[in-house]
Amino acid sequence: MHSTIQFPSDLPVVQAKEEIQKAIREHQVVIVAGETGSGKTTQLPKMLLELGYGRAEEGTLIGHTQPRRLAARSVAQRIAEELQTPLGETVGYKVRFQDQTAPTTAIKLVTDGMLLAELQNDRLLKQYDALIIDEAHERSLNIDFLLGVLAKILPKRPDLKLIITSATIETERFAKHFNNAPILSVSGRTYPVEVRYRPLEGDDDSGDVVQGVCEAVTELYREASGDILVFASGEREIRDFAEALGDLDLPNTELLPLFARLSSAEQNRVFQPHGMRRIVIATNVAETSLTVPGIRYVIDPGTARISRYSYRTKVQRLPIEKVSQASANQRMGRCGRVAPGICIRLYSEEDFLQRPEYTEPEILRTNLAAVILQMTAAKLGDIRKFPFIDRPDERFIKDGMSLLQELHALKLGRSRRRNAPQGPQLTAVGRQLASLPIDPRLARMVLAANEFGCMQEVMVITAALSIQDPRERPQQAKQKADELHQRFHDKDSDFMSYLKLWEYLREKQRELSKSQFRKQLKSELLHFMRVREWQDVYSQIRQTVRGLGFRINQEPANYEAVHRALLTGLLSHLGTKEEGHEFLGARNRKFYVFPGSGLFKKPPKWVMAAELVETSRLFARVNAKIEPEWVEPAAQHLVKRNYFEPHFAKKSGSVVADEQVTLYGLIIVPRRRVQYGPVDPVSAREIFIREGLVNAQLTRKLPFIAHNQALISSIRELEDKSRRRDILVDDEALFQAYDAHIPEGIYNQQLLAGWWHKAAKQQPRLLYFERDDLMAQSAEHVTAADYPDTWQQGDLRLPLSYQFEPGTEADGVSVHVPLTLVNQLSAEGFDWQVPALREALVVQWIKSLPKTLRRHFVPAPNYAQAFLQDNGATEALQRPLLEALTDKLRRMSGVTVPAEAWDATQISTHLQMRFVIEDDKGKVVAQGRDLTALQQQLQGRVQHALRQAVAQQPKAKVADDWAFGRLPEMRERQQRGYAVKAYPALEVVSEGVRETLFDNPQQAALAHHRAVRKLLRAQLPSPVRYLQQSLSNKAKLALYYNPWGKVDALINDCIEAALDELIGAQPIRDEASFRALAELARGELNERVTAIAQQVEPCLMLTQAIRKQLKGSVPLDQIKAHADIKAQLDALVYPGFVSDCGAERLSDIGRYLKAIERRLEKLPVDPNRDRLHMLTMEKLQQAYQQVLTKQPHNQPVAEEVKAIRWMLEELRVSFFAQQLGTRYPISEKRVQQALSSVKT
Repeated sequence: MHSTIQFPSDLPVVQAKEEIQKAIREHQVVIVAGETGSGKTTQLPKMLLELGYGRAEEGTLIGHTQPRRLAARSVAQRIAEELQTPLGETVGYKVRFQDQTAPTTAIKLVTDGMLLAELQNDRLLKQYDALIIDEAHERSLNIDFLLGVLAKILPKRPDLKLIITSATIETERFAKHFNNAPILSVSGRTYPVEVRYRPLEGDDDSGDVVQGVCEAVTELYREASGDILVFASGEREIRDFAEALGDLDLPNTELLPLFARLSSAEQNRVFQPHGMRRIVIATNVAETSLTVPGIRYVIDPGTARISRYSYRTKVQRLPIEKVSQASANQRMGRCGRVAPGICIRLYSEEDFLQRPEYTEPEILRTNLAAVILQMTAAKLGDIRKFPFIDRPDERFIKDGMSLLQELHALKLGRSRRRNAPQGPQLTAVGRQLASLPIDPRLARMVLAANEFGCMQEVMVITAALSIQDPRERPQQAKQKADELHQRFHDKDSDFMSYLKLWEYLREKQRELSKSQFRKQLKSELLHFMRVREWQDVYSQIRQTVRGLGFRINQEPANYEAVHRALLTGLLSHLGTKEEGHEFLGARNRKFYVFPGSGLFKKPPKWVMAAELVETSRLFARVNAKIEPEWVEPAAQHLVKRNYFEPHFAKKSGSVVADEQVTLYGLIIVPRRRVQYGPVDPVSAREIFIREGLVNAQLTRKLPFIAHNQALISSIRELEDKSRRRDILVDDEALFQAYDAHIPEGIYNQQLLAGWWHKAAKQQPRLLYFERDDLMAQSAEHVTAADYPDTWQQGDLRLPLSYQFEPGTEADGVSVHVPLTLVNQLSAEGFDWQVPALREALVVQWIKSLPKTLRRHFVPAPNYAQAFLQDNGATEALQRPLLEALTDKLRRMSGVTVPAEAWDATQISTHLQMRFVIEDDKGKVVAQGRDLTALQQQLQGRVQHALRQAVAQQPKAKVADDWAFGRLPEMRERQQRGYAVKAYPALEVVSEGVRETLFDNPQQAALAHHRAVRKLLRAQLPSPVRYLQQSLSNKAKLALYYNPWGKVDALINDCIEAALDELIGAQPIRDEASFRALAELARGELNERVTAIAQQVEPCLMLTQAIRKQLKGSVPLDQIKAHADIKAQLDALVYPGFVSDCGAERLSDIGRYLKAIERRLEKLPVDPNRDRLHMLTMEKLQQAYQQVLTKQPHNQPVAEEVKAIRWMLEELRVSFFAQQLGTRYPISEKRVQQALSSVKT
């Protein structure tokens, strides 16, 4: 067969056939340089075949690489035709997911990428005995990688022949790379080409380019007949050009698009014979890969979409850039094959000369993740040391590795011996990724789909992402396309749109024939060939997945499962919505949802995108709504965790912190509470010891903790008592003590307990401190005498507590009082404070005096000490402190300090006793430093507490007769170690009388007396009629014309006074006593009321006469005397005075009124003498009022205090009407002595 191989003699490469074959025989590597059209692509494999390479019977092949799948298929077809053999037999091809070869195949066309993939299983490419690397000048990533691999393989395969073909570009660099391999140049162009420069006017926008192309075509149509090749930067520009050229209505002209994703049939139209003039509009696939026959004219806009990776944004961009001089010349070389040609460049010659000489190799402008993955899988060594023609940018290498690390495919190893960094190593995930013939991101999604049980959905989606979107949107039918495709949209996910489209296509394929299906797709603007490619890719992925043993789900997976699987491959393609439609993405990139996305109008808070492409701005294409909580599990190997505010958590007994989780700068977990021990065991241990042990926050009380805390508490009590903070060792010393014994890794109470229980078996006293270990200073001065723990008042012994916390409410000494006992307590003695504070208290009282007085008592501490020497005994505490201090200072200096001179506001808070009132459970219900105010505040709660304490509730019924059985004098019960006493008594309420409890006997007695009086009156007939019969007319007039005008109230007052007299002091505690009293009152009440009314009559008459005398004009020197008399009169005779004063006082009141009359008679004669007596009375009256204010608020006025009130009246008689006589000897001194003797 080899002898029958025919070679077209008109091709330049054939003319150099003998020279080329000779070089192949003599050299392992031969470089053939020739422009497109020279025939090297189709003729070189035939020459090798003729030389005996590609011996199918021996299992060896001639490998022939092409940069694109389109070229691999078309070149295979062309060679098969020239060899007159069916495609797939002697000549075959293998591209991604498509293998059309047979055991008889001798020449195998493959893409660069496919040959690289074969390296995994055939590291020395032993299936080949000759290789042709075609179009090497393109310097694609795969070509450069192949050339590097082959540079390493060739020394190990001396039998392997390598032919590198290139346009006349950089051939010397290829030769040098392969040890100065020979270069054979063949001519390509046979006719001259005229270059015309037609620069566009204004900016190079798309409108100008379209217009420029139309003008160039019009210009060329004036030339001789011939086909035109128009270069475009992409499919969209091809459509724009075709639409505009179609509008020119050119005669006998056929417009043909040409780009890589066209179907084979559509591509083949370019190569078929034709009778019409053609305009071929092509991407740069026609620049070198394919020779379009019959081309006489070329129109070159001078631009192309060039894939370029942005190191800054980590995005593979597809900007439209100016092509290099070499590319421009390649385009020019496409014409002049059949006749003299013309190339119109839509830019200036100056622009051309300023362009770079060569197109930058792809390896210098792309992400290297796939290359690194395959190199690592093939164990080709470190990419940095790999023999590339152009060493890739270190930044791009790092980014490629970063992407693989993002996909969890790669890890940096370390030498076991030296612990030094080694080259990258594949993880288990990485090894599986390398076996999947798709982009690493998509492969990662497939692996995750196996975990999430959504393999079927992810295979469909990843296959879709591997091809161009089958949904077309032609310029002339945008609205129709949008309407047709709207049904596939999903409001949350563009990925789900693929699934909807997939299901629709499957349904239609089942329903329709192949031709019907094709027509249906075309009518719905769905690209048939892309759909076919989608299905092919899906089938290949499915086949690979099955080979790996993955499970393909039969039931549909849910949204979360699908998108969590997809997320594993898109971890750097996430974003969170900010202002407007802008998203903040990984590494602080800002991007926008692409307008064609179903999420464009209502973007969610978080999205992930299949790709980020920068055109006019950075757009996210194919998007989906995600939840941020899905990210962390997928990115455990990538996330950064920052920890804030580590602290001890008392509830858990461990150290916790707030954790913030970020991925490439995006906050995916803003704040959450986590255990800090595993994060930073050293810091956590220190915090645990300081807070849990030193500050006693542990809830799990191990024995040594309770022991140590008891010691610390006792020492702190000494500090509180002595008001200093230097007795207990400081926290640092405590920390050091614990730190010295607790091992590393103990940072919570569970770990501590486990370690301690085990260690304590050998050391029972482990971590038990001694008292001396914890004391920094001696505390011998803190004695029980000076700092008592209890306060004794009568039978009550109340606990004291000490706190040294200046500025706080609790600072100082506190006495703890049960609520049920608060009203049994008097303020007596508390003003003296505990002995240790007494001297400081007295000093402050002395210093509180005004300067005019204070100067007599300097230095104050000396006077305080002298005072305390005389008043340190318990008996001295029975007097008020200031009263005793006033006496002592007067005796020492002769200076009397007025009571009002002492300034309590100058006394420090900690020197005033604090009262803490607690309920039966020890809970504080009130606190303060004014006992009287607290007693008033708590009155209602005290009675309630009493009823609860004695556990015997009084009957709540109200009665107007005795219905209470026998009332005990007192009820008593122990509570919290105290005898709680309650005093049952009757009290008057609006409806009648009821039983209740009181907390002191005086109050109970008074209330009970009034209640018995009310019950008694209810049992007796009214004495009013008897009064009307027995009183004289004068007495009746006096009663009826009393100063208050209400005779009923006055008579009622007389009746109550009579009843009080009858009740007297006899105890009425049961029904028998009450009945006996009622019987007595029934016989005596009328007479007693009459007698009292007769005594009231002269009092009223005298009062009326005195008020008459006080009316009218009063001399200036008598005004104060008159005011004094009015006040005295109001205090003697007022509504209710009869029962208040008692029947026995009525005769005295009459005498006091007569004394007022005598005073009024004497006043005009000697007003000065009256004034002197009045001043004495004012002073005594003020002192009496002070005594009254100091009486317990919750008790009746003491009898001794009541007696002073009448002593004052007797003293008035002795001053103003001595001739009337007094009931007993009286003088100013006697009154003062009585006032002084009253206990307050």
